[in-house]
Amino acid sequence: MEFNHIPVLLDEVLEYLNCKEDGIYVDCTLGGAGHSKEIVKQLDSGKLVGIDQDKAAIEAAWEKLSDYSDKVELVRANYQELNQVLDQLGIDKVDGFLFDLGVSSYQLDNPSRGFSYRYEAPLDMRMDQRQNKTAADIVNDYSKSELTKIIRKYGEEKWANRIAEFIVDYRKQERIKTTTELVKIIKDAIPAPARRKGPHPAKRTFQAIRIAVNNELEIVEEAIQDAIERLNPKGRICVISFHSLEDKIVKHNFKELAIDCICPPKLPICGCDKEAKVKVITKSAISPTKEEISQNRRARSSKLRVAEKI
Repeated sequence: MEFNHIPVLLDEVLEYLNCKEDGIYVDCTLGGAGHSKEIVKQLDSGKLVGIDQDKAAIEAAWEKLSDYSDKVELVRANYQELNQVLDQLGIDKVDGFLFDLGVSSYQLDNPSRGFSYRYEAPLDMRMDQRQNKTAADIVNDYSKSELTKIIRKYGEEKWANRIAEFIVDYRKQERIKTTTELVKIIKDAIPAPARRKGPHPAKRTFQAIRIAVNNELEIVEEAIQDAIERLNPKGRICVISFHSLEDKIVKHNFKELAIDCICPPKLPICGCDKEAKVKVITKSAISPTKEEISQNRRARSSKLRVAEKI
């Protein structure tokens, strides 16, 4: 299956990154290299570093970026390992970072990966297939309370407790192995009137389990802070998120890193020594245009936030 991924908010990313011909830019979530290809076109003596934990993404990106191989370094890694990757490449400071969070279209549309509730597949959901823990391990081995917490927290699913209860009851008879089995369990757990409104009844639970498998939210905050430490002055970080939990983390981190002093207002002299590290460029999140959404429905929930290193 070809690794196709339409880059969301592409024009906005290019505008806000404000690439310099001799700059160093890091795409921390390479995916189909849609953003990266347009970034590298703007470079002369500069360099693009692409990071992705998915082997298929790296292989597809090498092919897509083959005309620019002298300006490109691609590394199979999790963006949690950002500092190690840059150290190994001998790169100290960077002029721009891009994070395009979440699952790629290729991963969703490849039935064998088990990300989608629309296709029958083994319960996998690993972005990095070198890791051991799969969605099947979570669904079959976690306690009811652990499942409830995951589905409620990461999926924002109000039927979390009932879904967890139905999962635990089902697996008493046999191990849950496929996506279709899990979808049926979820549908059985959610009352019919609630299933008739809103998105697919399994959407939130599948999102929650995917986030748990890949430890997605826990590593975002750390990665953003690592990236900002590596930015040159005036360098920018662009983060695209696709659901409210990710966006809240990004918004909160940018806000915290932009605060200059946390002393009580009545204190005559600052005693905290805290200095702002960034200036938030986007006062509110940038959303895709109606035209983009009409061309790519998966862009509809995307939000872009940008900060600049002071």
